[in-house]
Amino acid sequence: MATMVDVARRAGVSIATVSHVLNATRPVLPATRQAVLDAIDELGYTPNTLARSLVTSRTRSIGLAVSAISNPYFTEILQGVEAGALQHGYSLLIADPHDDPEHERKVVQLLHERRVDGMIIAPSAKPEGLLRHLAQHEVPTVFLDRLVDSPAGSSFHFDQVCTENTEPMAHLVTHLAERGHRRIALVAGLPGLSTTTERITGYRHGLAQTGLPHDERLVAHGNSQADAAEEATRGLLSLPAPPTALVTANNAMTIGALRALRGLRLSVPDDLALCCFDDFAWADLFTPRLTAISQPSKEIGAQAVRLLLDRLASPQRADRTLRLPASFVHRTSCGCPENSPEPEHHRKGPES
Repeated sequence: MATMVDVARRAGVSIATVSHVLNATRPVLPATRQAVLDAIDELGYTPNTLARSLVTSRTRSIGLAVSAISNPYFTEILQGVEAGALQHGYSLLIADPHDDPEHERKVVQLLHERRVDGMIIAPSAKPEGLLRHLAQHEVPTVFLDRLVDSPAGSSFHFDQVCTENTEPMAHLVTHLAERGHRRIALVAGLPGLSTTTERITGYRHGLAQTGLPHDERLVAHGNSQADAAEEATRGLLSLPAPPTALVTANNAMTIGALRALRGLRLSVPDDLALCCFDDFAWADLFTPRLTAISQPSKEIGAQAVRLLLDRLASPQRADRTLRLPASFVHRTSCGCPENSPEPEHHRKGPES
């Protein structure tokens, strides 16, 4: 079995240089780094991760706590995190908190006990226990998708990355209003999540921008799940003056809304125009094709890794929050004919 000494001898460098390449502890000239990597490949050298962690107090592992991993949106985020981690020589330990605050605290505690170097977390709607644990143990952390506030009086440093939510949601509402709709309903997400709050705010902004009144009866919570969204959609359509257009605030709720419409034998967009926040792989395969806001999910995951590695390198640096732009995907569920041109300001997409 090849050793670090063998790698150093083959590459013509010192053992210390091999260590710096493996652990990224000091800059190494590109040509020297490549010689070391070539020697590792030729010799089939495998670093002893356990021994290295005992010396460096680092395991080169990242804990990822994300609910609904089966959701295509979070699956793509996971792919972005995995690719970024692998690129920098880190492995992943993955847990699903199920959007339950108590389970969330437990799985994060378990990840911490596995001595991960840092964590990437999509927090629940009530993350107080989670934040206390992370702050108490000073765990390097990045929150993604959902934003949280720092604990009062805490010096705990963390970073965050998410999509722009408010303006893209307003964009969907104004698009439907320009199609002539005056009663536009919203199936909103789980109360307490920043994504839910910001998308409701965007919905209201869209109404205001087009001079439409805000009617609380046209906002129903689908709790970010298909079954609850199906029930919420049925409730909206049973109003004395039902909506003529509907916006769903994530992809799971879009599925729930479509189930409700099918059960009521209503067609899109003839009986109800539909736009959704979250694009997904098969949105283009529905009839009609779904008009949607597309989030850069893989990039969110990749940026979360970059932020965490920066935090590991500089634990006391200022907190950073990144908001990535979303894009408007114009199809036909909104009532626009196939291949119809978008309005000029829609082609530019929502600003971030």
